[in-house]
Amino acid sequence: MGTHVHEVNDLNFDEEVLQSDLPVLVDFTATWCGPCKMIAPLVDELATEYVGKAKVVKVDIDNAPNAAAQFGVRKVPTLKVFKGGAVVAERLGAAPKPVIAGLIDSAL
Repeated sequence: MGTHVHEVNDLNFDEEVLQSDLPVLVDFTATWCGPCKMIAPLVDELATEYVGKAKVVKVDIDNAPNAAAQFGVRKVPTLKVFKGGAVVAERLGAAPKPVIAGLIDSAL
């Protein structure tokens, strides 16, 4: 079973996130971030559960410094939900799955 989480960087951020027809949960993450690794399985599960309703992407801030700077990401993990090209919900730091799901739900 493949993951439904897309890796996004500065080259495809606009196309994958800002121009998406569906709401997009963006997990701003980094390979060196412990809490990011803790929530990664939850984000993966939500990506599968929300197929067709919302999109879930991961942005490694080391591979996407422009996107991170553009949206004021200074700490990882930072979760942001985009709808129609704008941030409609966000959460700093690791969160339990129901909280992350609630971010997505608020945009549906």
